[in-house]
Amino acid sequence: MRTVSRRRFLVATASAAPAVLIRQSPVRFSTNPFTLGVASGYPLPDGVALWTRLAPEPLVGGGMGPESVLVNWEVATDDRMANVVTRGTALATAEWAHSVHVEVKGLDPDRWYWYRFHAGDEESSTGRTRTAPAASTNPAGFRFAFASCQQYEHGYYAAYRHMVDDNPDLIVHLGDYIYEEDWGPKIRRHSAPEPTTLEGYRNRYAEYKSDPDLQAAHAACPWLVTWDDHEVDNDYANLVGEQLRPEEWFRRRRAAAYHAYYEHMPLRSTQTPHGEFLPLHTNVRFGQLAEFQVLDDRQYRSAQVCPNPGEGGSATVSDCPERLDPSLTLLGDEQEQWLFRNLDRSEARWNILAQQTLMAELDRTPGEGTSFWTDGWDGYPAARGRLLDFLAERRPSNPLVIGGDVHAFWVCDLETDFRDEHAPAVASEIVGSSITSSSDLTVERGEALRRDNPHVHLANGEKKGYALVELGQTNATAQLRALEDVTNANSGISTLASFVIEDGRPGLQRG
Repeated sequence: MRTVSRRRFLVATASAAPAVLIRQSPVRFSTNPFTLGVASGYPLPDGVALWTRLAPEPLVGGGMGPESVLVNWEVATDDRMANVVTRGTALATAEWAHSVHVEVKGLDPDRWYWYRFHAGDEESSTGRTRTAPAASTNPAGFRFAFASCQQYEHGYYAAYRHMVDDNPDLIVHLGDYIYEEDWGPKIRRHSAPEPTTLEGYRNRYAEYKSDPDLQAAHAACPWLVTWDDHEVDNDYANLVGEQLRPEEWFRRRRAAAYHAYYEHMPLRSTQTPHGEFLPLHTNVRFGQLAEFQVLDDRQYRSAQVCPNPGEGGSATVSDCPERLDPSLTLLGDEQEQWLFRNLDRSEARWNILAQQTLMAELDRTPGEGTSFWTDGWDGYPAARGRLLDFLAERRPSNPLVIGGDVHAFWVCDLETDFRDEHAPAVASEIVGSSITSSSDLTVERGEALRRDNPHVHLANGEKKGYALVELGQTNATAQLRALEDVTNANSGISTLASFVIEDGRPGLQRG
């Protein structure tokens, strides 16, 4: 990518958007504005998306005025930034909270790069990123970590410090990056009430992104991201919120939340929000070894059936025939068909479905009787059946479903008939525990549920952490990384369990 001069940038920007007010005099900051760190994401063989935000006063709207500010960026092949291979200029505007999204091109495939930003006399921290392998290549291995559910009040982000030490090529975040509501234990506290406006969501993201361990993880490697419910409202489904507020009110709230999400994530221009819509789902390839299908199970889903009286959202039900309605959808018809097409034409050895929650059926009543939780795939069994039947019939190579949401480690075989103990697995599933968010799933209850659901290999809600997956040519290995104490910012970590998936053999085995 060629260097863009400041004069050429001003002329081009003025002609394209004459209403934008650009600061002409050199900008001066009373404090470094790069308080929220840097990030990268969505790598391609020749480039990557870079992100930062100017926010000298991050918890009170950012502390920037209405003027747009020129931000310079540069990418180098070394961590000292001595060998800069490309640089350019971006415009940080008040409309997008002075966030910067840069899509760098012209890089070499499958290698590490370093990057940083400059505004006025100030300089950001340096981040590290990695381009994807070329489409025609078949890497020997690829390591990624995945995380979810980081309620700020419930503990510290020590898990991210250990994740950085594990040196992944990629981090995948599966939702509940922020929490809009206060609940559970209070190890530290939100500094503001529940957000419903754009300013409120901006301040909530800024509070979470001020955490140094989270910043370090963003700066360590590229990320892929999707959301769950708490980025907007607990248990929301499309335009139905938990409190059943009028649709127009909730539409404005969702638009504000989606706008703030884009402002704080290393997303591409194709994922820019338009009102209450944001095209988040996408697929990302890593040579012939792996392809990620990143799904969105909130924006297009049907409302949960059989809710509690006077509420929207989830319930645990034992008698709810509406749950079996084949018209219910978790992904929406268009996204579901998009997923099937991508899986059908995928040439990757490992096909990763990055989605929010537990996909396996889970009877939550040990012993006689059954009950199911309606906010996850158990609330949409026909939609799950369509997906698992597709995997059984079309047989894309090595489907691996990864999830979060339920604040516990779950390891399961995915089958077309969960009530048949002899049904073969058609895919493997690993749900990472939360980074911090608390759970009431004890080891004892997890074991009781596992005995009643024989396709479940492991269930543990007492440990917080993440999963680390190593993809290879003959197998994939997964380590469940569990913190010793989420209330200790310096907590140690250990591997709770390891599992192996053999190439061409769906299902998991203890490692």
